[in-house]
Amino acid sequence: MRKIVFVLIVLFFSNIQFSQSKEECFANLSIFAEYAKVKNYKAAYQPWLELKKQCPDLNSAIYVLGERMLKSFIKSSDDTAKLQFQKDLVNLYDEWLQYFPKSKRGVSEVGKILAIKAQTMLDYKLASDSEIVQIYDDAFKNDPKSFKSPKGLYNYFKLYFKMYKSDDQDVSLEEVFDKYEELTEKFEYEMGAYTAKLDLILKKEENSTPLSSREIRNKKVYEVNMVACNTYLNNLNAIIAKESTCENLIPLYRKNFDSFKSDSVWLNRAASRMDSKDCSDDPLFVELVEALHELNPSANSAYYLGLLNDKKGDSKLAIEYYNESIDLETDNLKKAKTLYKIALKFKKSGQFSKSRTYANKALKYQPSMGKAYLLIGNLYASSANNCGTSQFEKRSIYWLALKEAKKAASVDASVRKLANKTAASYEGRAPSKTDIFSEAMGGKKISFNCWIGKSVTVPSLN
Repeated sequence: MRKIVFVLIVLFFSNIQFSQSKEECFANLSIFAEYAKVKNYKAAYQPWLELKKQCPDLNSAIYVLGERMLKSFIKSSDDTAKLQFQKDLVNLYDEWLQYFPKSKRGVSEVGKILAIKAQTMLDYKLASDSEIVQIYDDAFKNDPKSFKSPKGLYNYFKLYFKMYKSDDQDVSLEEVFDKYEELTEKFEYEMGAYTAKLDLILKKEENSTPLSSREIRNKKVYEVNMVACNTYLNNLNAIIAKESTCENLIPLYRKNFDSFKSDSVWLNRAASRMDSKDCSDDPLFVELVEALHELNPSANSAYYLGLLNDKKGDSKLAIEYYNESIDLETDNLKKAKTLYKIALKFKKSGQFSKSRTYANKALKYQPSMGKAYLLIGNLYASSANNCGTSQFEKRSIYWLALKEAKKAASVDASVRKLANKTAASYEGRAPSKTDIFSEAMGGKKISFNCWIGKSVTVPSLN
């Protein structure tokens, strides 16, 4: 009986202490949060330390606001204190992963947090390249869905490539290409997700449907992320450019062909790389494409067969394969991408009308594909000397090209800078106000009877 009473007494006082501890935790959370929100980090620091010590799993604000506080301390501290706060920040990410690996909606953020940790260690030079790459590896392999940072994905490859170039690291050229393909596909996936969301908003705008304030904010966010993805992907391509030459690719893929000829992923990546680097004239490209199409007939393999027949001069069969490629593809964004690639091939071979046709088809599946509008504008501009009967009419074609460039700038933030520059160039080549006045052409309609088959109304001077 005495033992039971003793246990009850212990439990009673334990509950009181637990209750008091919880109350202290909530009090410290309130104090910390209020000071942190107004950036009075000096006052927020001590209650934050108590929070982390007594109840690290109380609220994610401990880590969200704590991160901002430590970054502020790092920015304003001298060398000794700065280093300690940098280490504290890295430890914070470890604790964040331990206590709040998911968002409030229950979605994993492990990849995101690990990538931020790796970036922090890189920024402050707190670990070797191989150690940081390992953290990026963990993020990419364990939770690629939340690892979205364009900068993080780029630095992941940059460090990996640096290890390949280093004499004391065991990274092969083949592994570099594999990593490049994985990260390129990740970039394209994220860009595709933003594009799909942007296209929905563009359709509303084209239908003159008012956007909500949230949609306006989201559009800006999507555009910023698209620009970042496009910029870092271009930087990533620049890193690999010197290595991914035909001289390196062909022997590498030839060596591994027998081992991977039953691997559709490997075959597709190899064919894609050889195509993008203009190595498709090599017999190996034919073997890759035929093996890929036999193993797994797909949109990509049909596209490559179209390319092969194009090179043979069999345009009719090439178009059949190109159209088969589009029919086999189920994803609208991938359809648009393939159609754009076909449009580029036709432009390169001087078949401007077919090029425009496929570029317009691409735009039906992806209205925000600014580069398709730029391609059409370039086709018009390239035909200035071949269309029109007078010098004035020939230069008037640039108004058509200008319209396409402006459209590109309006729908696609990732090419907006280039599109605006291109538009300015076209505008400078079009007839000036003086030309319009001297030729008495203001307000008149000019029809182009060449392949363009369009007309333009000369701007009125009134």
